[in-house]
Amino acid sequence: MHSDSETRRLVAAPATEDDTGELTTLIESAYRGRSSVGWTTEADLLEGRRTDPEDLALIVKDPESLLLTFRRDGELLACCQLERHPGHGYFGLFAVCPGAQGGGLGSSVLAEAERRARDDWGVAELRMKVIRQRADMIAWYERRGYTRTGELSPFPYGDERFGVPLRPDLVFETLVKPLR
Repeated sequence: MHSDSETRRLVAAPATEDDTGELTTLIESAYRGRSSVGWTTEADLLEGRRTDPEDLALIVKDPESLLLTFRRDGELLACCQLERHPGHGYFGLFAVCPGAQGGGLGSSVLAEAERRARDDWGVAELRMKVIRQRADMIAWYERRGYTRTGELSPFPYGDERFGVPLRPDLVFETLVKPLR
């Protein structure tokens, strides 16, 4: 018999191709559209899709990538992607179900991603790119040990795979955290 705390435990597992539809729904709900609410949404900056099952299937198949799912009692609550690069890991596709935000779940997901990048891949640092105009999001990462590098990269205007920008000044900034 499992105790209540055991059955309520968050379970992290690599995504499979069977998860891609459910993951697409989660990611879209966290980032875009009417169901995207809260401080993590990009709906005020971008319209259109954030991802689709085909893109996610490519990530699942990539041997240098790990797409993690986070479930509680079988319910998909969060996900993130890690990519292995020479000397560092890259963190992205981070999504938490809007109804589950604000209770520490995002911090738990980030900590597990950092642990896996450090322990499983042996990388010394984790990097990510965040839309510079998302000040609240950048501040959240800074509170978790990430620093702004000042390294900017242009938003891919005209490539609707990344969304349809609602303003002309979007740019990514690289954040980094040492893992050792």
